Amino acid sequence: MDLKSGYPYWAVKNGLMQAFPQLEEDRRCDVAIIGGGITGALIANELATHGFDVVVLEQRDVGWGSSSASTALLQYEIDTHMVDLARQYGEADAALAYLACADAIDQLREVAAPWRDVEFARNQSLYYASRARHVRALKEEGELRARHGLQVELLERDTLLDQYGLDAPAALLSQQAARVDPYRLAHRLLQRLQRDGAGIFDRTRVEDIRATSRGVTLRTSQGQTVRAGHLVMAAGYASQQWLKKRVARNRSSYAFISDPMDADALGFLEDTLLWESARPYLYMRSTSDRRLLVGGEDDTVDIPARRDARVEKKAATLMKKLQRLFPDMVLTPAFSWAGTFAETEDGLPFFGPHPQWGPRVHFAMAYGGNGITYSMLGAGLLRALMERRKHKLWPLFSFQRLER
Repeated sequence: MDLKSGYPYWAVKNGLMQAFPQLEEDRRCDVAIIGGGITGALIANELATHGFDVVVLEQRDVGWGSSSASTALLQYEIDTHMVDLARQYGEADAALAYLACADAIDQLREVAAPWRDVEFARNQSLYYASRARHVRALKEEGELRARHGLQVELLERDTLLDQYGLDAPAALLSQQAARVDPYRLAHRLLQRLQRDGAGIFDRTRVEDIRATSRGVTLRTSQGQTVRAGHLVMAAGYASQQWLKKRVARNRSSYAFISDPMDADALGFLEDTLLWESARPYLYMRSTSDRRLLVGGEDDTVDIPARRDARVEKKAATLMKKLQRLFPDMVLTPAFSWAGTFAETEDGLPFFGPHPQWGPRVHFAMAYGGNGITYSMLGAGLLRALMERRKHKLWPLFSFQRLER
């Protein structure tokens, strides 16, 4: 599955950091993981750190799928507002999801701590009302979050103009956000796991999966066999090809990144993620070398050739939106790209076994606008399942919620 178009910044910046070996012999392990992107890397790290013998199988080069195209805004905010989630699942579950995502950002900071070059940095998040009619919903959202202990502040128009140079009716300012280089973090995690004895294999395609109540057997396109106690399907947006019925809709999102800018030109965007209440939403954040990354213009295109043809036009539209928002900002776009993402009906991910496959095959579908945050939470949830422990997020993040 072709998951990206154009020139994703992380791929251009980092290149092919390391070629892991292909699988050339049969293996046995506690857990096999299909997918060597940021989701697979976080799950492998969680399991291996707690004593599981792990084998990771990636059909491309590690990190070369959607991880290299991710814009990696780390937020606790879910694409579905907390108030809307509360209407669907109850206030307690909505609060649980949001608070867990906030905690996941601290967990990601700990995971990334050994490597300065993964560029993890704490940020604020400024979520502004695109239209005056959105202000009421924004206020309701802020009040509900604050009621459950999330640090959030409602800013009125005058404050936004004075402090941020942003002409918007209102905004919610949150303190719990961050950014990271997802491609480099995936590589660093998998490199360390390989040094510690885990089997990390790229350019290895799984063609057949056989699951029983006692384990899972995988067969690769080159004829090798992997026998595992559990399988985690962490192949990102390609994971749905293993299900008879889709559980999410694939979409395309577009982005560009500027040449390096000076601090005055970036202003508050140097340490603040910015996004809007309109859907699809415009969003932006900076990098450690003071480039501005701007994304959005999501559409329903899921055909690579059509997505490829739209990249430059979409990047031009994003530039126009940026200029309307900040007329005095001067920047030069350097690279533009598009990537596949997926949306679930409620904005929540899916982690754990699917009824089609039985209890030994777990899916890691960190779908939505904060996929890396979801992946961090899903890693802990999957470990709990394999250790036969209860996990508080299981009812909300599992396929069981489809039966509610």
